[in-house]
Amino acid sequence: MTPPALRAVALVSGGGTTLQNLLDRAATGALPARVVGVVASRADAFGVTRAHRAGVPVSVVEKARRATFADDVWAAVRAFAPDVVCLAGWLHLLPIPADFRHKVLNIHPSLLPAFGGKGMYGHHVHEAVLAYGAKVSGCTVHFADDTYDTGPILVQKCVPVQEGDTPDALAARVFAAECEAYPEALALLAEGKVTVQGRRVIVSG
Repeated sequence: MTPPALRAVALVSGGGTTLQNLLDRAATGALPARVVGVVASRADAFGVTRAHRAGVPVSVVEKARRATFADDVWAAVRAFAPDVVCLAGWLHLLPIPADFRHKVLNIHPSLLPAFGGKGMYGHHVHEAVLAYGAKVSGCTVHFADDTYDTGPILVQKCVPVQEGDTPDALAARVFAAECEAYPEALALLAEGKVTVQGRRVIVSG
């Protein structure tokens, strides 16, 4: 039997390419989830435009001069009554409340725990991978916790680093892997195959 579609809320801070991948996959039936809402940390984020084009409602919670930023974000999320929250280019550390523990996914453009942490996002990651001389990179889907890029790992995909790679070239290959990894992670959740035991994520057959 086909598992019921998860109600997903996406959190965005920028261009929304990850959001667009989820929207496109959901539209074709290739994703066992539908994006029922978007929460953006900037009104001018292009992810907001992408959501509007897809007919998805948006809440904007800007961080500037907002002491209650985290609480306001979670209030906006709860208003959409999601089963899962997908960080999709969200650039703010967001403490995870008890009712969303192991319900918040993030995707990171490296094989964690390598090249993660504060300030390691987007091209900063790919530049660091190349500067280090790593032979492989990739992407990681993990459950978000209260620090940067440290939550239990659900899905990882490996991408080779090629001779003469530029950050743009590596980023393109890693993003192609991300486009597969996030839907795969959501499918595992939708099928009820995921159990978290401490740092380990157990996926049943």
